[in-house]
Amino acid sequence: MAKRDYYEVLGVARGASEDDIKKAYRKVAMQWHPDRNPGNHEAEGKFKEATEAYEVLRDPAQRARYDQFGHAATGTGAGHGGAEGFGGFDLADALRAFMRDFGGDGSFEDLFGGGGRTRGPGGRGAASGDDLQVRLELTLEEIASGVEKKIRVKHLKRCETCAGRGGTGESVCPQCKGRGQVRRVQQTMFGQFVNVSACPRCEGEGNVVANPCKTCGGDGRVSDSDTVSVKVPAGVAAGNYIPLRGMGDAGPRGGPAGDLVVLIEEKEHALFERHGDHLELDLPVSFTVLALGGKVETPVLGGGVAAMDVPAGTPSGHVVRLKNKGLPGLRGGRGDLRVRLRVWVPTRLSQAEKKLLEELRSGDGLRPPGPSRSVFGRVHDASGG
Repeated sequence: MAKRDYYEVLGVARGASEDDIKKAYRKVAMQWHPDRNPGNHEAEGKFKEATEAYEVLRDPAQRARYDQFGHAATGTGAGHGGAEGFGGFDLADALRAFMRDFGGDGSFEDLFGGGGRTRGPGGRGAASGDDLQVRLELTLEEIASGVEKKIRVKHLKRCETCAGRGGTGESVCPQCKGRGQVRRVQQTMFGQFVNVSACPRCEGEGNVVANPCKTCGGDGRVSDSDTVSVKVPAGVAAGNYIPLRGMGDAGPRGGPAGDLVVLIEEKEHALFERHGDHLELDLPVSFTVLALGGKVETPVLGGGVAAMDVPAGTPSGHVVRLKNKGLPGLRGGRGDLRVRLRVWVPTRLSQAEKKLLEELRSGDGLRPPGPSRSVFGRVHDASGG
């Protein structure tokens, strides 16, 4: 399927200002954000599409190339903001981009009272560390009650030997000559492109450590692992994320640390199927109970059972709704448990049971009606198809 025009995705004119593009993206992203559409794969796709469009159009250089060459200029590489394009742009990339510019503006973290902050590029000697992402798989029982989990995280921490400074003394970076940037000229079928990026030698600072620390090699960071505690509120869904501020990689040479983004996943339950805050369950019921009426018990999430009255003549497939037996909502309320009654057909019968059923089979009351057109056929006729 051909990609949609990025301006069309955000609903802006081609001459829109950077501020208009940012406002338009915020509106679209908030509409399709995974936190507001849990389990909705279509919404997730539109959120990623909008973020991809925003990442191109917010950057003047990439926008100019896109305006001239269209999607061919963004390529099919794996980067999500570099000159190589957006071929590997996934949900995690989109969430990070959204948090970068709108971290405290309606995202999932606000539900924890943590607010948000925008962490722009650091100045000299204050480059930020990378954000990290971990996936946390939860059971429905844990989602229903909320849970605190311990996560083992491997990240870059401040070097204690040099207190994160990387060593002593400074000198001008020999690669970028103190500019903090390097230029790369690339020849493509569309012409010559000049890419400007942070100098890899000095991380964009313009200076390097004159006497590097022997422990960290002048970077000011060492690899380590920590056990991190994360509190997950009741009612989360797959695709929600929890940002833990400052728990990502430490910044080089004393720069601020990035964030640790905990992405929520759900384990498949043996009995219950989730639909938003509601749960669904198929409950096998004997034919005699459906025909004559009676009481049945259904399991509920978290253990225990709930009793239900089944009226005489209840058809197989009938759904009984048990209010407030589902999952709690992040913003209050609680979903229902929808129990679908399914007639259970025994496969092993005693001779006495078979004899009774043979006697009943000839009765008029147990004779099914003739065939009829399905509801799908009637809908088709009504639509003129």
